[in-house]
Amino acid sequence: MEREDKRWWQVLNGPQELGRGRVFWCLFTFAALGLLAYPFVGSVFALSNFANFCLYVPMGLGLALLWGYSGVLSFGQSAFFAIAGYVYGIISGNLLDMPGGTLLAAAGAIAASAAIAAAFGYFVFYGQVSGWIIPLLLLVLSLILETFMAQTAGYQWRVGSVLLGGYNGMTNIPSLQIGSSIFGGASIGFYYLVVSAMLITYLGLRLLVNSHYGHVVTGIRDDVERTRMLGYNVNLMQIQVFVVAAALAGLSGVLYVSWGNYINPSSMGLLPATLPVIWTAVGGRSSLLAVLLSTVTLRWLADSLAVKGGEYAFLIMGILLLVTMLFFPAGIVVTLARHWLQRKPERRDLKKNRAP
Repeated sequence: MEREDKRWWQVLNGPQELGRGRVFWCLFTFAALGLLAYPFVGSVFALSNFANFCLYVPMGLGLALLWGYSGVLSFGQSAFFAIAGYVYGIISGNLLDMPGGTLLAAAGAIAASAAIAAAFGYFVFYGQVSGWIIPLLLLVLSLILETFMAQTAGYQWRVGSVLLGGYNGMTNIPSLQIGSSIFGGASIGFYYLVVSAMLITYLGLRLLVNSHYGHVVTGIRDDVERTRMLGYNVNLMQIQVFVVAAALAGLSGVLYVSWGNYINPSSMGLLPATLPVIWTAVGGRSSLLAVLLSTVTLRWLADSLAVKGGEYAFLIMGILLLVTMLFFPAGIVVTLARHWLQRKPERRDLKKNRAP
């Protein structure tokens, strides 16, 4: 048993992610406990806002896995986000009086995103579509879905008892419910649900990227043909990673509609399709921790700037992306972390030289 625990601990501290060792995990534990204690000091409004920032983290982490570790850029995460949101709204609205109906809706919504991603990935990866075309195809998928859903106004556009709503969006979507507990946007229970989903997703993906499977995935990113020659089914593994990323985007979509009880076609438009790419690029696509931090920070920044006018948020996001591409191609968080780690041995040598 001790060997098995040690093996898992070593995988968790693998080299394919920032932050390792006792100091890092002490800081991580302290931060996690701080998040769990925040409801005791924060207002309901602050908890709801922070939960809104954090619920996008699974989608950001999924893109980091897909783009940073697998080497496939995607502008389609918002499409899978919205697909899950709409499917959840349809299923939960029709199962409103059924015990556990929202849980079935959540499972069905995430499964729908994963299934569509699997079908799309099969034709793309087994069809040997060029890497630079895949982001364009995914962007087109998002825009087509946005255009279609915007035209579903009218009472004839319904699934069961649920109206799709057209450009005005689907309203009155039920929040997640377990027994008598309702996980809505203004509840402490929803805050804990989102924080738990964020931390579990991070730790789970950290185990994945540092496992043997994760090393093969990065091998596909670095050299597809060499990895294929080593006997790995590259196309199947690319589809698997693509599906995991889509499912995580779907998880964010379910959490979003449970928080706001609403979704509209603009959630999969051009700007929403671009934002996850900005979060991932600014933080650093080669690190899950960097993407987690950048997603929450940039969501908070965009929300703060939106109070003064939405155009400021768009402008700042564009400037951040431009600065990152020009001066921090590996990502701001990743670049600063690597610089600090490189300076750490120098500081140790300096202290040793000063010691009497």
